Amino acid sequence: MTQLQRARAGEVTAAMKRVAERENRSIEFVREQVATGQAVIPSNHSHESLDPMVIGREFSTKVNANIGNSETTSSREEELTKLHTAVHHGADTVMDLSTGEDLDPIREMNVEHSPVPVGTVPIYEALKRAGDVEALTPELLLEVIEKHAEQGVDYQTIHAGVLMEHLPLTEGRTTGIVSRGGSILAQWMEEHGEQNPLYTEFESICEIFHEHDVTFSLGDGLRPGSLADASDAAQFAELDTLGELTRTAWEYDVQVMVEGPGHVPMDQIKGNVERQQEVCDGAPFYVLGPLVTDIAPGYDHITSAIGATEAARAGAAMLCYVTPKEHLGLPDEEDVREGLAAYRIAAHAGDVANGLPGARDWDDALSRARYAFDWREQFDLALDPERAQSYHDQTLPGDNYKDARFCAMCGAQFCSMRIDQDARDAGDLDALDSLDETTNLETTSAAEVNRPPVGTHDTEQLPQQSLEEYTADH
Repeated sequence: MTQLQRARAGEVTAAMKRVAERENRSIEFVREQVATGQAVIPSNHSHESLDPMVIGREFSTKVNANIGNSETTSSREEELTKLHTAVHHGADTVMDLSTGEDLDPIREMNVEHSPVPVGTVPIYEALKRAGDVEALTPELLLEVIEKHAEQGVDYQTIHAGVLMEHLPLTEGRTTGIVSRGGSILAQWMEEHGEQNPLYTEFESICEIFHEHDVTFSLGDGLRPGSLADASDAAQFAELDTLGELTRTAWEYDVQVMVEGPGHVPMDQIKGNVERQQEVCDGAPFYVLGPLVTDIAPGYDHITSAIGATEAARAGAAMLCYVTPKEHLGLPDEEDVREGLAAYRIAAHAGDVANGLPGARDWDDALSRARYAFDWREQFDLALDPERAQSYHDQTLPGDNYKDARFCAMCGAQFCSMRIDQDARDAGDLDALDSLDETTNLETTSAAEVNRPPVGTHDTEQLPQQSLEEYTADH
């Protein structure tokens, strides 16, 4: 039985209990959210190392990290390093988007070593096996989808909403079809003169997903790839189809989340989120960015984190990170770190703005440590403690500066907080309570992702081998 099926039957699963613990919510609330399709717990029966988590607008906003090799770049060792980096820096899920060599061993390695849900896009492997788009067959697609399910993948992006009748709607676009899956299927339909096989075979996919409890991530194959194409007829025609497919999957007791647009002006983001929630009956919305401007190659982790914050505030349930390499190259370990930092900030900021229970406690704790010049506590509470201490120590590395009432930005004479404290101590200003108050993050009502340290997962079920030992054995 799937998590959705068991929730509908009134059953509380071990995964629901763990989610309730991590989110600081009641077990019954978790069960109800899953039962109504408003939240998903991606958890393939075969993913033994998984520490269950939940994706839904009523819970803390989650962040996905895309990893994977390409035809030109990366190895098994590099991919496992990227996985560990992603988990360490707070990824709630990872997607293996590999398109190069060693697809099976990399996928199996990621599932075995990941405490977070692993997603894939099976059409990539299907195309690689077919050799070219024309040679793709419905049978091959189903074979690859089933294999990924058997290997323990928790969710799969299925571009079933791209239909033949939608393709003419893309003709006036500035950037055409920018989704890899969407472009592959569009070419296949043009060459064969037939409907999208992922659409015609959708119920067969539902049966596979039900057997293994794989969650649908319904792909946005016609998402806009530029501001000029945002919120156009093609994007919304596909969204209407995704709403229909959501309801079909629910009939098979299969969990569903829906993927959202990539490039959207900031003033259109809220409307996009609200439209998806209405069309897809509240199924969790999983957005890529969105990027709010197209002018900043090399900085698209920033352009997209701005949009991601607005999307989270509007009700998006999970944010797919964008790295500085977006549109330019394959991300490496440092790019993964940079992308996750930007998106953890966006997710947390959205949760604070939405008033999630305890979400701001982390901010208050760090602010009190900052005003108290408790540098070690600041580092411990930082989103990325290693980065925070490294930047501080570049100019003031000595241990004595860990107790100093200033940093290198202002120096002792011009430090505003030191001046403020001295004035209050002298009686020139009223005293503050902040130095005497504390924020106890051990007892906060915040979910785990809204308190430090990030990247906290139960890793008891992970292989105990080192990277070198694992790759030697495999």
